[in-house]
This record gives sequence, structure tokens and C-alpha cells, in this order.
Amino acid sequence: MSALLEMTGVRKRYGGVQALDGASLTAVRGEVHALLGPNGSGKSTLDKTLAGTVVPDSGEIRIDGAEARIGGPRDAHALGIAAVYQQLSVVGDLTVTQNVVLGLEPARRLGFLDHRAARVRAATALERFAAAFSGRLPLDRPAASLGPGEQQIVEVAKALAREPRVLVLDEATASLHKEQVEVLFEVVRELRAAGVLVVFTSHRLDEVFALCDRATVLRNGRTVATVDLSSTTEDALVQLMVAAPAQTPVETPDAPQGASRHVEAPVSGRTAESGAVALVVRGLTTDRLRDVSFTVRAGEVLGLGGLQGQGQSELLLALFGAARITAGDALLDGKALPLTSPARAARAGVALVPGDRARQGMFASRPIQENLSLASMRRRARLKLALSAAAERRAARSMVERLSIKIGSLNDPVATLSGGNQQKVVIGKWLLDQPRVVLLDDPAKGVDVAAKEEIYAIVRGLAAEGAVVILNSSDNRELTELSDRVLVLFEGAVAEELTAASITENRLVSSALRLAPGETL
Repeated sequence: MSALLEMTGVRKRYGGVQALDGASLTAVRGEVHALLGPNGSGKSTLDKTLAGTVVPDSGEIRIDGAEARIGGPRDAHALGIAAVYQQLSVVGDLTVTQNVVLGLEPARRLGFLDHRAARVRAATALERFAAAFSGRLPLDRPAASLGPGEQQIVEVAKALAREPRVLVLDEATASLHKEQVEVLFEVVRELRAAGVLVVFTSHRLDEVFALCDRATVLRNGRTVATVDLSSTTEDALVQLMVAAPAQTPVETPDAPQGASRHVEAPVSGRTAESGAVALVVRGLTTDRLRDVSFTVRAGEVLGLGGLQGQGQSELLLALFGAARITAGDALLDGKALPLTSPARAARAGVALVPGDRARQGMFASRPIQENLSLASMRRRARLKLALSAAAERRAARSMVERLSIKIGSLNDPVATLSGGNQQKVVIGKWLLDQPRVVLLDDPAKGVDVAAKEEIYAIVRGLAAEGAVVILNSSDNRELTELSDRVLVLFEGAVAEELTAASITENRLVSSALRLAPGETL
């Protein structure tokens, strides 16, 4: 079958970072083609090049054998290319209907918007996702009133309203619940049957094997290999993606001449013993939490499990002073922990790595150095201490080296970094202040295998240094690997506590599902 899409020799540089270095991708109509690789490998940049939101420095794109000149999203749309990204772009003040038809608004004569036609078009795009909205389409609701997963589905419907022949899904499942993922996958299978090419980027390998036909792997901006997933194992795919200098290189038949791949050994578990009780939480209650009580020892990693949306993120926000507390309190090292504002919590030694790093964890357009030193600058200003530019730069550089953050220059905007490196910047800004309590909200969400292991090592290192670490994760495997104990939350309350050998993926799943809807604790 002749190729519908051919991308060859694509190059793109952001400042000192070579995001794409001659990458290529070839795919045919009627297939779901995975685009994989570690953070910083160039996946999102290649996706955005195809969608017209990034203009490459050089390279060629061909659609159905004809050269495609894509200088912007309009050019991509004219060629039948639509894209959905992990970062939401819905306009919260507009209704769902208005978001879906944005840029495609049907008009009557004299240029007036045809509201009825717009509603029909939106309903047509959304009806196949009805199950993701509990069977009732939210056509007239403001997009801001929907949950993150529902907003992501609206983004997909918006792309499908353009009737694309090439659909790019770049980490589009990251904010979806399991049921929403299943609905999306069913739609993608329908698109494949209709001859649409779907380019699917995800760090969740179980999704890749469940949905995709072939996979192209990038590393360091170059194409390493394209493989048929029906004859490829997960281990083999990981080996293509991850390069570890300490390992013996293995030649890859499909890679460019001279290229090699490496296998990274798993990071061993933490062995440091936990110390005395450091954090005591008593009867914490908000509009989402119900009488939550627990203790955490110094050097302990406390995991938060259960179905997502059961109060895990709200608990972290409450401990950081970012939620309205109606009852309960907390003690840190025997002293009252202020829960009235993030500023007071931070002064008491509490750090929060939020779930939405782009909107809550960093200033994307500001330099890496500025983002890394933000928390310590605030502390020095409070203490009326002079801030030396040279000292600030040394501190930022030390954190880059400590966390192995891949950058071009400290002056580059954080937005130029890959997702995994952005996350390490968000974590690093707090480490300069040596926090006593570290709250992590899905810190490895949307990052690749190698970056996950690096973040895991950071978590273990914090605990080994005696910090209290509280970890919310949507990945049960992550909880089993990192946690000393796990609190399973259900409807804002602690339903069960798992310790030691009882922390298994099967036990986490069964604990999360053991209470039927409507049943009380």
C-alpha cells in the first residue's frame, strides 16, 4: 500500500536544543501509527510540524505523494490534517458547541452565524462520545464547567468536526479516565476502518499495544526504527526508546548506520529506614474531603491510591493551604502546620509539585534559571537577604546537574524543554529550599520511561534525606514501586490503608473498586 504520509529529513532547533535532527515518519491510510520515544526525543515537535504549529528548519512532508507546504495550522487543515494535544486549548467561556465549531462556524447569508447548523455539527461530532458524558451531550454548557477528561473529549470532537484524513493524537489520553479512554479507542478504531490515518503519541505502552498497528521510535531527534507491533514485545520497544551509557550498545537493524540502542537497568528500591512521626493530619475536611486522618514518618513515601478523582489531588492542595478547610488540622514536627495559604505552608517547609505543571507549576515563557530559583528568591526576599545574580546562577546550575535536566542554556524559556525536563524544573525549584514535606501530584504523568525512572530516583532521594513524601499517582505500578504505605481514597475519605507486601497492583485495584456507587464507608 502506498504511503499517505511521508516525512523525511525533518530538522528543528530551539535555541541550543536540537529537537529534530533529520527525523522521518512514513504511514499509510487506515492505520493507527504510534510515535514513541523518551522525552526530548522530538515526538511532540514532529507532531506539531505535521499540524502546522511548528515550522521546521528543513525537511520534506508529502501527502499522497505530493509535496505539502505546511506553514501554519490553516495549511494543515486544508490538507485534511487535525491535531489534539495533551495541553487543553478549549475556551472556557464558550459553550461546548461553540468550541467544537470554532473556526468552522456555519453562516447564513449576510454572514450571520447559523446557530442551528452549528449545534447540529457539534452534536454530530460529539454523539459518538456520548458514553464519555454519561449519555447526555453537554452542548450548551460552558466548556469550563466540564472536567479535564470531558474537555479533552471536546478537543477530540473539535478535531473530528474537520473530517480529517490524518488525525494526530499527542498524549490525548493523559487526562482521561479508563472509561473515557475506552470510548476514544472505539472511535479511533472506527476512523481506522474508514481509512483515516491516526498518528498516536503516548507514554502508556499498554495503550500502544492495545490500539496501534505499527510504531516509529525517535531518540535524540532521530528516527531509530519502525516496527510492526504484532511481532514486537514491550521489552523490545523499551530497549529501542531508552539509551543508557552504562550498558553495552546493541545494534538496531532499522536504525541509521552507526546508530545503536541501550537497555537501562531498573532503579533499585529505596532501602533507607523511616524515622519518627513527622506529619500528623487529624480530621481534615473540605468540600471534597471527609474526616481524613493519618500520620507520616520522616523518610517515608506515603502513596495515595484509589480511582482518580476521589480526593487525592484535593488532599495535597489542602496540605499546601490551597483549599478551604472546614474542619481538622495538621502538625509538622509537633508544631501546627498553617493550612490557610500556600505562602504560609511554603514558609513552614511544605512544597507542592502540582498535577498541571504548565498552568500551575512554572512560567513557561520565562528562563529556566528564573523558574528554578523562584522559590528560594521568595524566601530570600522575605528574610531581606541580598540576592547575588552569580549565586542564583550557580544554584540553578547545581540543580540542573543534580537532576540531570537536559537544557541548552539557563536563559532558554522552560517551554523549550521536553515534558520530563519541565517536570524536573518544577521539582527542582523546591529542592533549593530543602522542604520538609514534599507533595507530588502525579509527577511522572505524561513522561517517558527514562524520565520516569529519573523522577523515581528523585523521590527516593528525598525520602532518603528524611523528607516526608506524599505521592498521588494514577499509575498503580508507580505506587507499588515507590510507596512504603498507600492510603486508598474513596469519595474524599480514607477507605483502606495498605502496607508492605499488601501493596500490589491487584490489591490496589480491588481496594479502589470494593465500594459500589452509593455504598457508604
